[in-house]
Amino acid sequence: MCVMEESLKEVMRNDPRMVLDEVAKLGTEDEKQFMESPCKIVEEDYDYLRRLRKRVDRVGMELPGIEIRFQNLSVEGEAYAGSRALPTLLNTTLNAVEGVAQMVGLSPSKKRAVKILQDVKGLVKPSRMSLLLGPPGSGKTTLLKALAGKLDNDIKVTGKVTYCGHEFSEFVPQKTCAYISQHGLHYGQMTVRETLDFSGRCMGAGTRHHILSELLRREKEAGIKPNPRIRKEAAAMTCQDTSLITENILKILKLDSCADTMVGDDMIRGISGGEKKRVTTGEMLVGPARAFVMDEISTGLDSSTAYQVVEFMRKMVHLLDMTTVMSLLQPTPEIFELFDDIILLSEGQIVYQGPRDNVLEFFEHMGFKCPERKGVADFLQEVTSKKDQERYWSRKNQPYEYVSVPKFVRAFNSFHIGLQLSERLKVPFNKFRVHPDALVSEKYGISNWELFKACFSREWLLMKRNSIVSIFKIIQITIIAIIALTAFSKTGGKAGQKNGAANFWGALFFGLTNFIINTMIELTMTVFRLPVFFKQRSSMLYPAWAFGLPICLFSIPVSLIESGIWVTLTYYSIGFAPAASRFFKQLLAFFSTYQMTLSLYRFIAVVGRKLIVASILGFLTMVTVIVLGGFIITKDDIEFWMRWGYYLSPIMYGQNAISINEFLDNRWGNLTGSSHESTVGKSLLKERGFFTDEYWYWICIGVLLGLSLIFNFLFIAALEFLNAPGDSKAVIADDDTENVSTRKLAPSSEVKISQGEYKHSKNPNKQYKNGTVLPFQPLSLAFNNVNYYVDMPVEMRKQGTEKNRLQLLKDVSGAFRPGTLTALVGVSGAGKTTLMDVLAGRKIVGYIEGSISISGYPKNQVTFARVSGYCEQIDMHSPCVTVYESLLYSASMRLAADVKKETRKMFIDEVMELVELKPLMNALVGLPRIDGLSTEQRKRLTIAVELVANPSILFMDEPTSGLDARAAAIVMRAIRHMVDTGRTVVCTIHQPSIDIFETFDEVFVVQFYFFIDTIFHLRWYFFHDDLVFFS
Repeated sequence: MCVMEESLKEVMRNDPRMVLDEVAKLGTEDEKQFMESPCKIVEEDYDYLRRLRKRVDRVGMELPGIEIRFQNLSVEGEAYAGSRALPTLLNTTLNAVEGVAQMVGLSPSKKRAVKILQDVKGLVKPSRMSLLLGPPGSGKTTLLKALAGKLDNDIKVTGKVTYCGHEFSEFVPQKTCAYISQHGLHYGQMTVRETLDFSGRCMGAGTRHHILSELLRREKEAGIKPNPRIRKEAAAMTCQDTSLITENILKILKLDSCADTMVGDDMIRGISGGEKKRVTTGEMLVGPARAFVMDEISTGLDSSTAYQVVEFMRKMVHLLDMTTVMSLLQPTPEIFELFDDIILLSEGQIVYQGPRDNVLEFFEHMGFKCPERKGVADFLQEVTSKKDQERYWSRKNQPYEYVSVPKFVRAFNSFHIGLQLSERLKVPFNKFRVHPDALVSEKYGISNWELFKACFSREWLLMKRNSIVSIFKIIQITIIAIIALTAFSKTGGKAGQKNGAANFWGALFFGLTNFIINTMIELTMTVFRLPVFFKQRSSMLYPAWAFGLPICLFSIPVSLIESGIWVTLTYYSIGFAPAASRFFKQLLAFFSTYQMTLSLYRFIAVVGRKLIVASILGFLTMVTVIVLGGFIITKDDIEFWMRWGYYLSPIMYGQNAISINEFLDNRWGNLTGSSHESTVGKSLLKERGFFTDEYWYWICIGVLLGLSLIFNFLFIAALEFLNAPGDSKAVIADDDTENVSTRKLAPSSEVKISQGEYKHSKNPNKQYKNGTVLPFQPLSLAFNNVNYYVDMPVEMRKQGTEKNRLQLLKDVSGAFRPGTLTALVGVSGAGKTTLMDVLAGRKIVGYIEGSISISGYPKNQVTFARVSGYCEQIDMHSPCVTVYESLLYSASMRLAADVKKETRKMFIDEVMELVELKPLMNALVGLPRIDGLSTEQRKRLTIAVELVANPSILFMDEPTSGLDARAAAIVMRAIRHMVDTGRTVVCTIHQPSIDIFETFDEVFVVQFYFFIDTIFHLRWYFFHDDLVFFS
């Protein structure tokens, strides 16, 4: 490979962490300088914070600080154990029956008590960064939620958590402390800027306004000229304008380049996974909270971005006296050094809490030493593990003996750091020293009217972004209306005749059922919006009514438009009563029915909360109300004991309203032969069991509108009182007595179905044979001058960009070889996944230029698809099958038809052995974060599903994201085994530890589009001035 040396030198001199800043259109030059100058590079942001702190100290002002204490804190929950915990049909039925029996006191609970946290104590000081470490299942998320006051009500909690000596009942913890979840939930139709701006608008300025106003007042009294930057921010706080803060956070988190890009979701292309993690963090940073509890915020971020985010938090904590606890999975040594204190959690107990500088001293005191080529964070997470502890034993003159977690805890309590902690906790916090702005006593940051306006604006925005749904519904109702008017076109000529009424009945019923079915989409759309709502409600961004009321209000014009289209197209075409009053009365009846069904489906969606449950409830409700609506089965034909269902069916009132409106018209006024007082219309209504008086029309309309209000009220009430589903489930093996008390009930907990965890290979250094049950041809992949373009986004064209295409890859060249493990590294957005997708042939849009060859032959995508595999970053599997069944299905679909059944099964066994899934072959896959396999086990299953296709080349997108250091090492060992069989494997990777990084043979740096041959060469390359390439 030939590269110009001078060009590469210039590239390497540039700072890889620099990003291209967008100039915020703020109106005045001062505002532009206020936003741009502190955000061009991260150091200038810190300079701004330092200047702010200097001014605070100059006037003798004290910033509010929060000290969090937790004493004798224990958390306990319940979960089904063993095979009973698996989500089978039998277990689900038994769980439902036992739940009802338990509610009425007929049967005790058969769930097993699980201790998640056991008598933990400690404190988190202001102006100090605390890192929470621990293996999966140790209780990290539960501890963070306990500190933030976000534990579920059905979990038993003992002990107490205090903020500056105040218990949770004395203030609002959700507003005082911002909890940042490890799961990023956002509306995909909103841009990054809109997401952050909405969050900041709802949370308000809070204490920031008081602090800045007080600073300006004291500076004025002291004769100090106010800083223009502080004056601008204070002015923004005074008018509740959060746009400046939003822009600042966007630049700090390196989100300004995608600020106007849709966040995206499973159905909408949006920002990358790492950018979504930063959006989740920024969503809370724009608020006024003085304490932050952050759960695995660096997952999916590259090392550079993760370092900058943590470094920013460190500077903000130190300079503004904030309080922060942060849990990380695989912190690099550089990130680890940014923290002041360490909290090490294992098996629900705190093994160490204190200064970072003393943590190795404690473990050396216990006889364990961190190797030189080992990250301290990785060492801390493995030293308490029974399977990894022995390798760190340093007292070679003494026999090793396993040190259990309780022994570590007792030793720490007698260690000098532990003794200091105990002495400090014995002294109660002086409540009189609490800053008045430290604790928040108001539930919401802005007034109810402002909250309503914010939610109303967001709902209007989402309606515009989802306009395709409304357009589709209008097209759908128009087509069905045309079908209806065509089918019933000759109905009007039979008006007034009793034998011609059948067509009128059919047309009215068809129109009514069409509205009932057409509104079922509201159920699905509501369910999809609930996860974000539950997250924002728990953070107290807004109350339930502020979320629900705009939805109800915006449905009114939509209902009116769709009802108007239907009635306009069908009414006179079919031949209903010609009077204009009858036309508008039918419109009112359909509109009232439409509104009632919309509100009913919204209520059902919130009650069900899961799409499957809500869909079943909605379908059963729809069928029931239609059957009991009086048309399919008349009132007189319904059994007497079921007659109450007729009057409770909302559709009955809609059917009565449209029937009365039609059959009490003068056209149906001919007298019948049987009675001089009975008309044909009344006779028809009476035969169907409907009301026969005109005033019943208005009663039915009143009932429909009343039911709309009732269902809307119940919808908002359900939003207020029901919680998100799936927050308290776990799977515990019956025979896992060693760790049963430490399994978490939170969704992030690891699920262990097999005994213990997984079984390690007896010989971890075992070399796998290159020959397998199914032979494959080792292949190399080479590419030269690859360019990838997409059409220029509309937003960029509006901003004045003249180019028609946006280039995402530029002249990328390289090669991947058999038996070689290659790491694709680079900052977020550099193009790692894009390059891998282009090489794998997964890009179906855009324009690709350059040459790609397989072992010297031009790449043919049809052939290449048979010899390659691709492991997605997101592990998608069928939850209701076992590990072995998943692999069997994949092998059956992807292996050649001439492969014998016995050979196929032998190959599956070989693959399971290769990725260490043999002990889990009969385990149910389950749902992510709820039940079934753990995150690390799912990742290995994803690899195995691709491997059973017997590929020669395998692409893997971030196989270690979301895993702790130990789980990541297991996954990398499985990948190493695959490479040793002679396959070509390429992985994108973020934040690799030293051990994981040294697993790779070659590194491909995408940031500047060049390739470095080996890890040895990589180190040599970056530590020498002369740029030399090896081929």
